[in-house]
Amino acid sequence: MATAVWLVENTTLTFKQIADFTKLHEVEIQGIADGEVAKGIVGYNPIIAGQLTKEEIELSSKDNSRPLNLKNYNLEIVDNLNKTKKYVPLSKRQDKPDSALWLIKQHSTLKDSQIAKLAGITKNSVLAIRNKSYWNYNNLNAKDPVAIGIVSQKELQEAIEKAERRIKREKKKKEKESSNVK
Repeated sequence: MATAVWLVENTTLTFKQIADFTKLHEVEIQGIADGEVAKGIVGYNPIIAGQLTKEEIELSSKDNSRPLNLKNYNLEIVDNLNKTKKYVPLSKRQDKPDSALWLIKQHSTLKDSQIAKLAGITKNSVLAIRNKSYWNYNNLNAKDPVAIGIVSQKELQEAIEKAERRIKREKKKKEKESSNVK
């Protein structure tokens, strides 16, 4: 309604064009123009709001049969879930070293820093588990971090893919260096 008020007051668009754009009835738009409807409603500028452009309004003002079209946005929707640390209950915190041991055994391509990030423990702890010098190593049981809810399958898969890309890069680099030496 506020957009309709602004369009009536600030453009030369027809009532039908405004009604089609704002999804109101033409009679309501005529009532707004006559001052009978929407008394006291402050107009809402669709240009500032990013709904329309000046060019779009000018084109529709010149051609009464042309409808107003909403401005298209090509927005990329970003998943912000991985940016926030989720709370791990006390009962599951003891499983973090177990999940690190599982990751070390099952996905040897992962770097210590990746395992630390996925399991939610320090790199030093991962290194100690890998070297079997962790203070509680004898009591660790390898547990799938996805199954126990420490990490999502998506996060694990992304880390594995990243590790595979890194290994491919390193192989190419070694091949390049060995071909340059000969």
